Amino acid sequence: MSTIRIPVSGMTCAACQSRVQRTLQKQTGVEDASVNLMMKSATITFDPDTVTPEALVDVIRDTGYGAELSNPDQTAFDEQEARDRAQDAEYHEFKRKAIVSGVIGIIAMIVSMPLMSMLAMPAAGGASHAHSVGGDPFMQWSMRVLDPPLRSVMPWLYDVPPVVLTGALLVATLFVMLWAGRHFYTRAWAAFRHHAADMNTLVAVGTGAAFVYSLIATLAPQFFVSRGLAPDVYYEAVIIIIALILTGNMFEARAKKQTSSALRALVQLQPKTARVLRFGEEVDAPVDTLEAGETVIVRPGERIPVDGDVTQGESAVDESMLTGESLPVTKRVGDRVIGGTINRTGAFRFTATTLGQHSMLAQIVRLMRDAQGSRAPIQRLADQISGVFVPIVMSLAIATFVVWFVMADQAPAVRGFAAAVAVLIIACPCAMGLAVPTAVMVATGKGAELGVLIKGGGALQQAGGITTMVLDKTGTVTEGRPTVTDFTAVGGYADNENGLLRLVASLETSSEHPLAEAVVREAKTRELSLVTPEGFEAVSGRGAQGVVDGAGVAVGNAAFMSDWAVDVASLQEAAQQLADNGRTPMFIAVDGALSGLIAVADPIKDTSRQAIARFHEMGLEVVMLTGDNERTAQAIAREAGIDRVVAGVMPAGKVAEIVRLQGEGKVVAMVGDGINDGPAIAQADVGIGIGTGTDIAVEAADIVLMRGDLQSAAHAVALSRRTMRTMKQNLFWAFIYNVIGIPIAAGVLYPATGLLLSPILASAAMAFSSVSVVTNSLRLRSARIV
Repeated sequence: MSTIRIPVSGMTCAACQSRVQRTLQKQTGVEDASVNLMMKSATITFDPDTVTPEALVDVIRDTGYGAELSNPDQTAFDEQEARDRAQDAEYHEFKRKAIVSGVIGIIAMIVSMPLMSMLAMPAAGGASHAHSVGGDPFMQWSMRVLDPPLRSVMPWLYDVPPVVLTGALLVATLFVMLWAGRHFYTRAWAAFRHHAADMNTLVAVGTGAAFVYSLIATLAPQFFVSRGLAPDVYYEAVIIIIALILTGNMFEARAKKQTSSALRALVQLQPKTARVLRFGEEVDAPVDTLEAGETVIVRPGERIPVDGDVTQGESAVDESMLTGESLPVTKRVGDRVIGGTINRTGAFRFTATTLGQHSMLAQIVRLMRDAQGSRAPIQRLADQISGVFVPIVMSLAIATFVVWFVMADQAPAVRGFAAAVAVLIIACPCAMGLAVPTAVMVATGKGAELGVLIKGGGALQQAGGITTMVLDKTGTVTEGRPTVTDFTAVGGYADNENGLLRLVASLETSSEHPLAEAVVREAKTRELSLVTPEGFEAVSGRGAQGVVDGAGVAVGNAAFMSDWAVDVASLQEAAQQLADNGRTPMFIAVDGALSGLIAVADPIKDTSRQAIARFHEMGLEVVMLTGDNERTAQAIAREAGIDRVVAGVMPAGKVAEIVRLQGEGKVVAMVGDGINDGPAIAQADVGIGIGTGTDIAVEAADIVLMRGDLQSAAHAVALSRRTMRTMKQNLFWAFIYNVIGIPIAAGVLYPATGLLLSPILASAAMAFSSVSVVTNSLRLRSARIV
């Protein structure tokens, strides 16, 4: 199976998204299709032997929307920049059209006042046309509030012939409909040709019906007069409805831009140029011209252009924008640096390694983009409703008109028409389509700021339901690197601890054991000069011996010391206590005399205790899986505050324990960093990989922690829970808005209160319903997660 991401243009609401997705999912060879309204893209998993990408593009186009394959040479940076430009253009277009339409709408309201005033006066024969104004509460309010001051300020306007005023309104309405609102009608027609309906259909039918009604009243007023109806015109209503909807679109477009601010910030981390050593000279070159193996020079305060390995110099690098780690990280020769991070202190040189779309930053951008384009399972209900929403609303609008026409005692046709238009205009499938994707986009961006990369909406939702947090020990709870934790010198070396450590470390330079590496590393940290031992011999499971500077040195357990006839009784109790605390004690003998005790352990990370305490605050059970022995595992569990330990397990045993927990009905997350953790991470309901670990653990994970810190896992759970609350709030308000708004627009409150919702007010409510959903999602950006 292959996966492809195809940009889709022309989608405006959940109904559009649902139609494209259903059509793709029905295609032979398509295993899964996810269409995202926010990202304006379709992510499709398909069998390339059955269907081609070009055929999938044609399928999308056949639904009435635009689609094209992405340029294969385009990097994640290029794609995001193109998307940002498109969002900017969309926002400015909506803004320009909203402002122009709004100004024309205000002018149209002023021009319509004399017409409404004339219609409100008794007609020939004593008949009153007051119902033409009374049919629309907004117009009725306008007459009471605006007409008196307008008569005093612009009396000449009331002397203009009605035919001139009506003609001016007709021209202005046509201009607004054909320029500012053109896309509503063209997209509605495209949907109609493909036997579908969406938000554009509702707007087009509502405003189109009002315009046609007004046009007939203008050109053939006797058609209405002969039937006892006033020849009302709704030109100003059409203009204001379009202006208000465009205003809502403008605010929505701006809010959408803000939801991807974290992704945009990541893209901006990529420098445009790099200082490269070429032909012995330092030159500034565009980043996209760099080749692997070239030497790059970075000075203090500069941003590192690409990934690479330090070859000369030393510095402190700020990686906070990628890992969330606030403290600069020291980089020395041999250390890896990441493009986009900032060099804080010294200058250094490094060899460029991974470039372009293969760089760490590009992979993070691609991962975030894919995650933001994915769908959370909670979206399914909204999708199902969106698929039938528009036809139901149109049916309700027809039923509303019929009920009013049959039952209204005054101006039934006019009131029924206004109510039907209000029903069409107020209905908003957009809010349902934006409820979940906006929350996913903001949450994944917030996660990136915290050093947590969430691979999709499904993982984000599932993480919110975790009940059990399973942790690997080595490299997850602990540092993953043995360290000297305790060192005691006795006898002749009681006052010369460094001298004794130098002898032991020199001996261990010939050993390949991990514990020996810890001793050597400790000596180098203390800047001790080491020598090569003579006659080195390692005894498996016991210790090592040799000659250093003419002195016989032995390091090992009590049994090994007995071979040297060394009495360890004076340090035996201390050694036992160290062993009980999960450390490995080793006795030291020099020339046959007990000289000291050194202990090595894989220490618990400084942040593990706080993270595990936070897991408990969240109500999570914490379990540790390790291949280490029971005594060491239990000691670490006690120190870290872990609830339960399963020790001595191989990779298959870790998977079996995950399965057992799932069988008990628990939702399990597995955090690990090693190759042996990959199967368990894949089996867990939510796999969490530590980004500083192996590629296998990261690939298998649903969530990646960019720094080796369990607190990031706690952040991920807290963010997921907060996001789920936001998604549910969004869906609730999206549904309740339509459930309450449509009946009110239909006039359900009129018999009891006399309240009838104006189509203009309905358009305002519709315009800002989706804005409220996006704004609620944006609150996640400032949510306190840490």
